[in-house]
Amino acid sequence: MTAILKTENLGKQYRIARHRSQSAHSYVALRDELTQMVRTGFGLWGKKQPKTEPFWALQNISLRIEPGQRVGIIGRNGAGKSTLLKLISRITAPTTGSIRLRGRVSSLLEVGTGFHPELTGRENIFLNGAVLGMSRAEIRYKFDEIVDFAEVETFLDTPVKRYSSGMRVRLAFAVAAHLEPEILVVDEVLAVGDLRFQKKCLGKMEQVGGEGRTVLIVSHNMGIIDRLCNRGIVLDKGEMALDASATDAVAAYHAMGGSCAGEILRLSDNPAHPVITGVRFMGEKQDSPVQCGSPMNVLLNYEVQSSQHLSAGLPHLQVSMSIKSASGELKTACCSMQQPHFGPAPAKGTLCCHVDKSPIMPGEYTVQINLNHNGQACSRLVNHPLHVHGGDYFGYGTEPVEHRDGIYMAHRWELYDSLTDKKRETKA
Repeated sequence: MTAILKTENLGKQYRIARHRSQSAHSYVALRDELTQMVRTGFGLWGKKQPKTEPFWALQNISLRIEPGQRVGIIGRNGAGKSTLLKLISRITAPTTGSIRLRGRVSSLLEVGTGFHPELTGRENIFLNGAVLGMSRAEIRYKFDEIVDFAEVETFLDTPVKRYSSGMRVRLAFAVAAHLEPEILVVDEVLAVGDLRFQKKCLGKMEQVGGEGRTVLIVSHNMGIIDRLCNRGIVLDKGEMALDASATDAVAAYHAMGGSCAGEILRLSDNPAHPVITGVRFMGEKQDSPVQCGSPMNVLLNYEVQSSQHLSAGLPHLQVSMSIKSASGELKTACCSMQQPHFGPAPAKGTLCCHVDKSPIMPGEYTVQINLNHNGQACSRLVNHPLHVHGGDYFGYGTEPVEHRDGIYMAHRWELYDSLTDKKRETKA
């Protein structure tokens, strides 16, 4: 099969300015600048030009992508993900190597990419279509579908400069996805939209991939990558660390420390306040995974920020936890304030949240945990990944058939006679 996208030894180099020989923490006072201007006659001659040094944002990237593949590009901040997409979209030129493309590329790299702020939404739809090489008849054929998807019909004849960031994202994605490019390139920009529209976009990208078109997506949300993509590329310091299935790429990214432990934030400067030091999710036993329909335990370690306060207790310690889907939608939450207070807590210890029967459907989720003391937020754990395995939630001997994120609801269907409201006997 002929590749729709092929890169060979692709590289991008930038020049980073280094002013004088100052350290990273030094600065230049205004009097020094004025003195330098007087010495040079208020001109540029004699003034030291900033030194520059090369920086390789990407190096030796060789890819071959077939039509219809959905490729997730992941890596830490600064790994070169956005630079790669800009090279593929021909927004910037490579320093080394080559790129070969077959077909039209539609890019959504920043809010309102390719939009003219003075033109209306209607005019920008036709402008973007023309840039993609589509005829006016083709654009008109898709026009109503684009407007309906973007939900901006009321503001269609308003200049785009007056749109909110969310409105620009909706319209930009609708144009990029509906004008039938052979390659759809999407950066993390979808994080700007609301949760309902994010889910709508994910469904559209799945549809685009199912139609045989190629999708390249950059995201820090590993649940989206695992759900949407059938191939994953891990970048590290500008080089390709792995090219494998999406599942293997996500696992490798976690192993690199990309999102394995979430991020712990300190929200209080009070040294007597506690901070989160670690968290662990497990099933009924210490070495068992989290499984729907089975007990789940969340172990949260904490300690006060200063060793001088370790001997003091924490009389009003409170904790809350929320679990969100891969698209960021809240699925369930719990809080210690909803139960009788469990008494003074030590300055260093472990809080355990026990769930008798986990209602969470199988899939990838993210967890946020908040630790409060005396009503003040002290510490927060964000974006901690949680993988939930399938299980016999309803006790029927088989796993439920649902394949979407969410929670199960304990229930039972019964048959009644509509005339007498008498319950009918269930046949064996």
